[in-house]
Amino acid sequence: MSFAKAAPAAGLFAAAVAPRPRARPLLAVAGLAWLAFAAYVLRAPDVQDLERTALFGEIAVALGALQLLAWNFGGRTRLLAGAGTLAPWLLALAILFAAWEAVTAKSDLLPQPFFVAPQALLEVYTDDWPRLLDSLWHSLWLLLRGYAIGAALGFVLGVGLGWSRTVSYWAHPVLRLVGPLPATAWVPLAFFVFPTSASASTFLIALATGFPVAVLTWSGVASVSGAYYDVARTLGAGQWFLVWRVAIPAALPHVFVGLFMGLGASFAVLVIAEMLGVKSGLGWYLQWAQGWAAYANMYAALLLMAGMCSGLITLLFRVRDRLLAWQKGMVKW
Repeated sequence: MSFAKAAPAAGLFAAAVAPRPRARPLLAVAGLAWLAFAAYVLRAPDVQDLERTALFGEIAVALGALQLLAWNFGGRTRLLAGAGTLAPWLLALAILFAAWEAVTAKSDLLPQPFFVAPQALLEVYTDDWPRLLDSLWHSLWLLLRGYAIGAALGFVLGVGLGWSRTVSYWAHPVLRLVGPLPATAWVPLAFFVFPTSASASTFLIALATGFPVAVLTWSGVASVSGAYYDVARTLGAGQWFLVWRVAIPAALPHVFVGLFMGLGASFAVLVIAEMLGVKSGLGWYLQWAQGWAAYANMYAALLLMAGMCSGLITLLFRVRDRLLAWQKGMVKW
């Protein structure tokens, strides 16, 4: 490529990376909005007994100052160059938090204890973080354990269904009978059959994960073009080579769809399983907080669970984009 052809491409890349002209002034507006919100938090009196108002106001001041720094130095520092694209969201969040603060901490318009102030959530994170982290770890370990078992078994079953007529003959009716049932319908039987609540919860998560992985893997293997197999056989490939080097790689897009569906199903089963039998975890924490009418703790656990689920889906997307580089960008998250 000549320099004349490369220069326009470089200009387009720089234009794509640099913040939009209108975004940087809006970033200054967002920073000022956060500082105004901080002043409102610190100066206006609370009608509730809140212990983290000062800390919450200081955090708002820090966020506003960081946005103003990004507005001032964003064009010179690569680290802050993309901050302008977040300006609409930052401004919207400042307005949202101000409205939330106004109807809870400052006026008590919403009924208590069902609606809590932002400071109450912050107090949960600062005071009860050991229990929250312990619950997060137990939930994450239970989820990964059940998801890994279900995904592995579902993948093996799906490959067998798509490749072998014998496996399809025997396993297909069982899959059609058991698979569509919600995993939560097996809760009474699972907690009776398995010796511990942890093993029963692992089974339920694996069951919820395995069905979509098996069906989508089966569909992917069965839809591989016969021309691929003919070319491989012409080059001397055997049965195992056809399975591992032709069928499975060609079916990977379907497999990842099944993995995404299984991960979503496992989240719902995780909460129910932890509410019923597990003695630690975010589901157990939610039930405990609801029993004590500690709604701030409940909302804090929900936010933590949302972050965990979103992070796991993002990680799975990163793995997919790396293994299926030719399809990168076709599925968005």
